Amino acid sequence: MREALFFEELEEDKVRCELCPHHCVLKSGEIGACKVRKNVKGVLYSLNYGMVSSAAMDPIEKKPLFHFHPGEEIFSVGSWGCNMRCPFCQNWEISQQKPRVRSFSPQQLVSIAQGNGSFGIAYTYSEPTMWFEYVLDCARAALKEGLANVIVTNGFLEEQPFKLLTQYFSAMNIDLKSFNPDYYRKVLGGERDVVMRNIQTACEAGVHVEVTNLIVPGDNDSAREMEELTTWLANVNRSIPLHISRYYPNYKYDLPPTDLDKMEELYQVAREHLDYVYVGNVPGVHEDTVCPECGQTVIKRDGYSVEIVGLDENGKCTNCGHKIAVR
Repeated sequence: MREALFFEELEEDKVRCELCPHHCVLKSGEIGACKVRKNVKGVLYSLNYGMVSSAAMDPIEKKPLFHFHPGEEIFSVGSWGCNMRCPFCQNWEISQQKPRVRSFSPQQLVSIAQGNGSFGIAYTYSEPTMWFEYVLDCARAALKEGLANVIVTNGFLEEQPFKLLTQYFSAMNIDLKSFNPDYYRKVLGGERDVVMRNIQTACEAGVHVEVTNLIVPGDNDSAREMEELTTWLANVNRSIPLHISRYYPNYKYDLPPTDLDKMEELYQVAREHLDYVYVGNVPGVHEDTVCPECGQTVIKRDGYSVEIVGLDENGKCTNCGHKIAVR
């Protein structure tokens, strides 16, 4: 265990966690909604500090990040715990329960990344912001060694800790799971506006941001909702890449996978507002990066096979000279 950051001591040995908007008030011995923060005699502790449930070299596109070091692999790690309760969670075995774990210090993790020839470390798989103290220590250690930090997150974090992360992270994939605030609150256990604020904060801080929206049949698959979501996102920055991912049944949901015609419809709606839109979980469909100015394919993808075909050394389209939003 490690003493947590961002909590307030209350009377009678109670504490209030200030890491995420749940603001769990815990008596001694109680654990927060995230399942990884515990009050021990009036002090809040992180239960998963240094505990790694999953580690692998992954294509950066698997995060998914299509516009950050395209075609490269990154050392990826995760722990357990999550502060949301998505009933269709794809990683519920580590987000909603404790799996088998191994212990690594931040320095050990950095050394493993270096030993694998990785350009950085990606914190992913479960909800890495609930691994906050360890992720922060690892990110600081990684930066000192010249490694980039990447995080894949639901974005449901309080403003102060989120701003702290933006100081150490080069890229983020943030889930914007719906544009319906009631659905966010009642079904997912989060707050849409908090996620929207953090997307904007990361962009303003100069972090490379890509957004994922998982399309769940009957939940968030209307053209109107996609219109609202992408209109808002374009007002932040129309060059933010959006990944519209196809749902498959998992955890508590047994609905059939999202209809492919629906995925195409929503893709076309999103393309009216954003420069870069991709369809995820559907091999071979809308994976390539095309120049928003002239339509030339600049990055070809076949699954995780990536070929840069139309970018010059300055990241511009070789056909028309338009600057492509790739880092």
